[in-house]
Amino acid sequence: MLTYVDRVQIAVRDRAAAESTFRDLLGAEKLREDSSDLNNASRSVMQAGATEFELLQPSGDGPVQAQLDRWGEGLLTAGFSASNLSKLCERLSERGVAWTEEGEQVYIEADQTPGLRMVLTQERERTHVGLISYLYEITNLIDDHAAAASFYADTFDLDASRFSPLASEQYGYTGQLTLFDPPDRLDRIELSQINDASKAMGRFFGKRGQSIYMCYAETDDVGAVVEQLKRRDARWAGRSADPNPEGLFIHPSSLHGVLMGVSRTNLAWNWSGRPELAKAPS
Repeated sequence: MLTYVDRVQIAVRDRAAAESTFRDLLGAEKLREDSSDLNNASRSVMQAGATEFELLQPSGDGPVQAQLDRWGEGLLTAGFSASNLSKLCERLSERGVAWTEEGEQVYIEADQTPGLRMVLTQERERTHVGLISYLYEITNLIDDHAAAASFYADTFDLDASRFSPLASEQYGYTGQLTLFDPPDRLDRIELSQINDASKAMGRFFGKRGQSIYMCYAETDDVGAVVEQLKRRDARWAGRSADPNPEGLFIHPSSLHGVLMGVSRTNLAWNWSGRPELAKAPS
């Protein structure tokens, strides 16, 4: 029932400053501003590619203020669209997963999942804007990737036979990609089970346990993103030493606590079970 990685919610101290960052680095456009009682926060909604980025500044005690007090700015909630949100909510209730509705959004707290706070929306098409195409991945650090995969498949009616195994000696984890609709789309939750506590992901997991870790975006023009990062003197690293990388990582210090990977169109199929699809568009 999940279709796309639709949005992320980010805890920020200053919405105006965060708006400027997303506008400068990703070419994001501001759609609206409002507030969320459930998050007890004021909200700026920016769009880059087909994805919405909700920048949440606390208005008082609540999940956003708690995130800032304990961990600082960064990813708070992973957002996914559903082909039929009302039916998905029925399925959640049948499986004993608690959810809360606010406006057109449905929230699932992290204690109902393998550590991933989620917000669900009804699927809607959007015209791409800015320098990225869309977010396609949310990384969920977990204790047991097999158990987590079973949970997501059953809870969200995903076909586990289309999930792709994943392992990285470089980053110190093994896991699975819960691909929603391959080979048409890359959208998925990456389930990462740490096997090397000394590496960056392992250290993060040691502090926070099961949690959201990072997100990944696709772009038709990695070079354009690089130029914007350089103009802002932002911290980033290429996936390789190539001066014209096919992918990069934006450091959390450059994006209000968000670690974001960016890869050129189709590149991620190299590690997503379908390397024959990884050719660059002609």
